[in-house]
Amino acid sequence: MRKWGQAVRRFWKNEEGLGTLEVVLIIAVVIILALIFKDWIIGLLQSLMDNADEKASGIFDDK
Repeated sequence: MRKWGQAVRRFWKNEEGLGTLEVVLIIAVVIILALIFKDWIIGLLQSLMDNADEKASGIFDDK
């Protein structure tokens, strides 16, 4: 357990680690936002796919 704590302290003090930490925090925020707006995103994607399906059907039915 002690080695793990030392590794965390070394990671925190390492400036390269801060860049990694920033990336991890940004990914966490994006995931949280995706979970919050999940229903809206799914509805939007379904609407776009339905629209694309209708357009494709129209193109292939004309022939």
